Amino acid sequence: MSATAELVEYVVKSRLSDIPSDVRHEAKRALVNIVGCALGGAREPAVDIAIASLGRFAGPPTARVLGRAERYDPLFAALLNGVSSHVHDFDDTTPSNYIHASSPVASALFAYASENKVSGPDFLHAFILGFEVISRIGAATYPAHYAAGWHSTGSIGVFGAGVAIGRLLGLQTEAMTHAVSLSATQSAGLREMFGSMGKAFHPGRSAQSGYMAALLAQNGFTGGKFPLESPRGFAAVQAGTYDLARITDRLGETFELRFNAYKPFPCGIVVHPTIDAAIQLREAHGFVADDVEKVELRVAHLVKDLCNKKVISTGLEGKFSIYHAAALGLGRGQANIPDFTDEAANDPAMRRLRDLTEAVGDDSVSDDAVVITVWLKDGRKVGMKLDQSLGNLERPLSDAQLEAKFRAQSGVIAPAQADAAIAACWGIEEMADLSTLIDHCVPKG
Repeated sequence: MSATAELVEYVVKSRLSDIPSDVRHEAKRALVNIVGCALGGAREPAVDIAIASLGRFAGPPTARVLGRAERYDPLFAALLNGVSSHVHDFDDTTPSNYIHASSPVASALFAYASENKVSGPDFLHAFILGFEVISRIGAATYPAHYAAGWHSTGSIGVFGAGVAIGRLLGLQTEAMTHAVSLSATQSAGLREMFGSMGKAFHPGRSAQSGYMAALLAQNGFTGGKFPLESPRGFAAVQAGTYDLARITDRLGETFELRFNAYKPFPCGIVVHPTIDAAIQLREAHGFVADDVEKVELRVAHLVKDLCNKKVISTGLEGKFSIYHAAALGLGRGQANIPDFTDEAANDPAMRRLRDLTEAVGDDSVSDDAVVITVWLKDGRKVGMKLDQSLGNLERPLSDAQLEAKFRAQSGVIAPAQADAAIAACWGIEEMADLSTLIDHCVPKG
């Protein structure tokens, strides 16, 4: 049996009752996190521009958008959900391959569930399956696919959206195979977009494209039979080396949600160790921005590859600057959403700290570690090595911390709505209709 066939068979035949309780709870954690992120980004310029540019082309307004009062067609709603949930780069990430799997899957599912009646258990199950598909295809093609310049959240996220919507549509084996194939042929997203609105476009577009693939497949639109493994299929075309056995290895026995991480800082996950360590140094030694004379960072080579932006002028660029990360931790002692605005990027104090910081790639430093050394004007030299940053699998955010993160981003809705939305995410397995949750996430009045 091919990798595509085995994956499709699992998606079609899977039952929620077969999924362990800890995995279902992790899926709820992911939903609390991604809904909060969507609310937090719902009024960002990227979303407004997408609406202004494309809204007039939308179909009948039958679907709602998280954090917005307007209604649009479900495909456009999926796009907007994806942009808003990823625009702050605050959504969850699988550290093994740097995919933000929740955004494309949840964005499509919420758009579908706002137009169609979907029970909480069915929604949760579809979300878990979509997440699993993305993560397994990502594992099979990492690192070659990512190293080639593809942004996996877009290029692989489309598969998760396709199978998740396909599951809710009740697609059987042949149609689900076509949904996977039509998802594969829409695979896109370039890492060159990092530091721009284009990055948030990726999960939005993959949510929309996967949704479209499932609808087409439902109505008999066909695709190739071997989209993942054929010589001209996804893996061969978009990854120089790959191991398709990782797609099906212990499928239905092990679950990728167990290895999902939630961000404490709204920026690229590989700069989190630098922020965390810089904050700890500042707190331990009691210095401020003006006291710093020189900074050296020793980081993994991947960090330099992804986040080597030193001269920046926008907040989006700051999310992928190891130098801005250090500046925020050392100079402000924090890294919150307001610290990644254009104003923060152009703050003279932050610019000065970026200028006096050097980052060196070091083979001995892991992706989630940093060695930071700071020289102070009073002659002191302080430093530390951080092996695991906050939010990492070894130091995960608690359920309570995820709830606090949600509330901190939920200003577009009333506090009572935020509380109700959080409770609905935790209680999704008892929910008869997802519209209950969606109602809580739409501004009133």
